[in-house]
Amino acid sequence: MAIPRGRMRIGFLWLAAILVLLLLLSFFWLPQDGARDCQNSWHPCLPFFQTTDTQVEEAESSPKPSSQDCPGQSFQVWRLLLYLKASQAANQEVLLEPYLQSWEELIRFMESLGAIVGFFSQKVKDKVATIRELSLEHAKKNSGRSSQDAPQNGAYYSIGSMVEAELKAGVVSFSHPSQSGCRTVLRLHRSLRWLTLLMRGLTEGANEEGEYRTPGDLCREAYWVALAPYHPWYVRQAAELVFVSLPERALFLQLVCVESQEEATPILHTLIHTLEETHARTQHILQTHGLLELP
Repeated sequence: MAIPRGRMRIGFLWLAAILVLLLLLSFFWLPQDGARDCQNSWHPCLPFFQTTDTQVEEAESSPKPSSQDCPGQSFQVWRLLLYLKASQAANQEVLLEPYLQSWEELIRFMESLGAIVGFFSQKVKDKVATIRELSLEHAKKNSGRSSQDAPQNGAYYSIGSMVEAELKAGVVSFSHPSQSGCRTVLRLHRSLRWLTLLMRGLTEGANEEGEYRTPGDLCREAYWVALAPYHPWYVRQAAELVFVSLPERALFLQLVCVESQEEATPILHTLIHTLEETHARTQHILQTHGLLELP
């Protein structure tokens, strides 16, 4: 039976509209494989960080998430905790390389949620790569050495040192978008809040009927708090495509390597606490220097 030409035309128009929304979303939405060793990353690592034996022992001794890889998936919650804790320096600073490694683990988390969400994770990868490339350029320009030889007090050793160096160099614009680490970290910072709110929502209990809110609803709520205020109308509408495509709660439980909500809640609380600590430190650094509203 032949499909009427008019109906076929409408179908093509709908498909084209969805593709346009996806492209818009991939450009604007985030304002923005197993354990990764720094030297074998898909982008050069900042030179100043190596995971210490003590940090590994602390992550492995956590009573909540298992320190063993959850089989059959690339995202590992214990590894995310390791990188987040390693980023939290004693002086309330945030060390940049483990911060970026945390984001690479979060990228694996997003890619595990399906093709549409994974499609947007490329924008986060680009932002991580941007900061590493800026570090390389700065190291070569200012010291004539490769980034692997840069000292531990280098400009891109921490978020605070990066902010001070870029402000001093005048590469941060307060009137128009600029290719700076400060602007890039701000976009990642906002997205970190979105993911943290999503995970906090996943700790909620069931309602009186014994039903849990869907991940799509939780993601939508977190988005409107953390990211929507910075997005134009058409991007906010396009974001709905992501919310309706999210998998069921069971996949989220699988990603933290548990089988029930009761098992997942303490692990998520541990993760949320660590995410919020990193977010609070970054917030303080950006706010102190008046960088929270960079264009």
